[in-house]
Amino acid sequence: MANGPTIHASAVLVGAHAILIRGPAGSGKSRLALRLIEAAPHGPLTFSRLVADDRVHVAAVHGRLIARPAPPLAGLIEIRGIGVRRFPYEEMAVVSFVLDLAAATAQRLPEGPEAEAILEGIRLPRLAVAPGGDAFPLILAALTSASAPLPGASPA
Repeated sequence: MANGPTIHASAVLVGAHAILIRGPAGSGKSRLALRLIEAAPHGPLTFSRLVADDRVHVAAVHGRLIARPAPPLAGLIEIRGIGVRRFPYEEMAVVSFVLDLAAATAQRLPEGPEAEAILEGIRLPRLAVAPGGDAFPLILAALTSASAPLPGASPA
């Protein structure tokens, strides 16, 4: 696999696609990752699993962005108020979209450059959540909407 950077983010595999969650420290990346993991299999998502928390290794491979955990943190997620806990995790996953928390560029109806992220030369759809906004309903809508559901999500 090609080498790429390790970035400050979390990643969760939902169905066959990973969501890369970025944001400043304290913005809720780990909390959102945990909510997504808990949303399956008896909730609105059929499958979700941790890929990485806090540091995500990303690499462009054959036109796709691959996310992997940083080896010392593989399977670990921070639960604020409890501490670091071990969870089942995936060793790698293909990133389908980027979610930016506490994004000053969040728009009501994003389009153009604000609706995409480019990582390692790979162009991906981007969802931006304004500071103080709740990302969970937004991400569930993106995953379960009838217009463009991602594999692994239950129909709305």
